Amino acid sequence: MQYFLGVDIGSSKSHAIIADELGRVHEFGEGGPGNHEVVSYAGLQDTLNVVTDKALHSAGIAREHIIGAGFGVSGYDWPSERTPTMRAIQTLGLSAHLELVNDTLLGLLAGAEQGWGIAVVAGSGENCWGRDAQGRIGRMTGSGSLMGEYGGASTIVEKTIQVVSAEWSQRGPPTSLTQVLLEATGALDIEDLVEGLTQDRYQVDAEIAPHIFQAAEEADSVALEVVRWAGAQLGSMVNGVVRQLSFQDESFDVVEMGGVFNAGMLLTDPFHDTVLKIAPGARFVPLNVPPVVGAALLAMEHAEVDPRTAREALIAQLDRF
Repeated sequence: MQYFLGVDIGSSKSHAIIADELGRVHEFGEGGPGNHEVVSYAGLQDTLNVVTDKALHSAGIAREHIIGAGFGVSGYDWPSERTPTMRAIQTLGLSAHLELVNDTLLGLLAGAEQGWGIAVVAGSGENCWGRDAQGRIGRMTGSGSLMGEYGGASTIVEKTIQVVSAEWSQRGPPTSLTQVLLEATGALDIEDLVEGLTQDRYQVDAEIAPHIFQAAEEADSVALEVVRWAGAQLGSMVNGVVRQLSFQDESFDVVEMGGVFNAGMLLTDPFHDTVLKIAPGARFVPLNVPPVVGAALLAMEHAEVDPRTAREALIAQLDRF
């Protein structure tokens, strides 16, 4: 029997699974955040060891029996981060084939039937990575508004603040989004809200995004424009990766990840339309399985075991965890 370790390190939670070459899942481990930007590299090391130890101990499998290990790590964005991230991974004491990728690629591996295409994340933040059939990578920075990348909940909230400010200054029309921000902050009125936001007395975060989507569903024209803008911005990120990988004439999967896609067609219609304008062969696939599946498939791939035969079995078995 050949055993593989897959690890998904996130900014809020992390997971590990032990699987064999037939796609049978032997155990599942869970832990807290491991993004080094959130918990430091020491925290990443701790989380890696916690989730791996849980999975190995529960499965009754020794480290030396793992022949391949795949790691998707949130916060691993640049080549300069590879050495300290690998240093943390090496504390696991594995002698297996190891591969490290940004965690966005795990969703692609888990969600794209062919194992290549593009994955776009729209959770609290946003990111987009792709891989072609030869393993060539295309990507965004994952740095949000600093780099002009938008569409996650945090940048949707930023856009909402801007349109409410436009109402206050009479540069834009009235919107029910003002009431959304008033209720979120407890501000007395729109002037108190704008002053409080500029003076850091009030803060709003990504958690109010569902209320923005609700305002759009209730046909507030400004909220509709914000949600459609977010969809188009996510599409723009995908199109950048399409161009990097020369996918314009290819048929490929675009894997959709993250809670922002729960906004539904108000967001996905402009998202899809934006992508299809330059890549008519794109197929849109919501990710309905844990990304850690992709980590196990990555482990198999780099141990030279064909992951395609294991993929469906992995997906089916993770329901019990």
